[in-house]
Amino acid sequence: MENAPAWLTNSLIYLSAAVIVVPLSRALGLGSIIGYLVAGIAIGPWGLGLVTNVEDILHFAEFGVVLMLFLVGLELEPRRLWSLRRPIFGWGSAQVLGCAALLFIAAMLVGASWRVALVAALGLALSSTAIALQVLGERNLLPTSAGQAGFSILLFQDVAAIPILALLPLLGGVAEAGRGDNWILDALKIVSVVAGIILGGRLVIRPLLRWIAKSKTPEIFTAASLLLVVAIAALMQLVGLSMALGAFLAGVLLA
Repeated sequence: MENAPAWLTNSLIYLSAAVIVVPLSRALGLGSIIGYLVAGIAIGPWGLGLVTNVEDILHFAEFGVVLMLFLVGLELEPRRLWSLRRPIFGWGSAQVLGCAALLFIAAMLVGASWRVALVAALGLALSSTAIALQVLGERNLLPTSAGQAGFSILLFQDVAAIPILALLPLLGGVAEAGRGDNWILDALKIVSVVAGIILGGRLVIRPLLRWIAKSKTPEIFTAASLLLVVAIAALMQLVGLSMALGAFLAGVLLA
């Protein structure tokens, strides 16, 4: 496959490793997450060396997370999401703040400076949305009350990651004069974009998709849906939010 494009060769390697290793892992009772990890290690730079450009893997994996969150959003009606507002801000804030506080105290006790302790605590208080959702879906826990609580916490973590990332330069001592005003502008920009996506989804996107559906051209409807996912994900990343969160919003709008 020397003449094949790099993206095609890498995609073939990723998918082949997953198709071979993940079913074996599940058959052994280890779960699919362990299978994916083993497959990644096997084909990566420290394994067989079939894939050496880690950046390509990261982009491929990030797009997979975007599509997964889009599917989760499709299964969650807007009314149901609104009903989860209390768990999102209740359980979510309790988990992030509680874990961060405990980790901060532990880091201070072992002699770390307060800046290092705070950065480590905030980072370790967050979890991987992709892995957690995969485990919840694999065990059919998402429809349950416990699964919804876990999902609410994951959503809050995605949102909480933004102010945490904004806080890092200040902790590093590189804050500039007028930074507070920039924070206000950034917050207003984020709120405006999210509100615009929600209003645009209700007033423009849904009627447009209904009109496309009436044309009875499935491939155009599929292309329009994918365009919506990629566009909203890119817009969210542009304002500093998670692409996965944007894909989730796109799924909710189409639900």
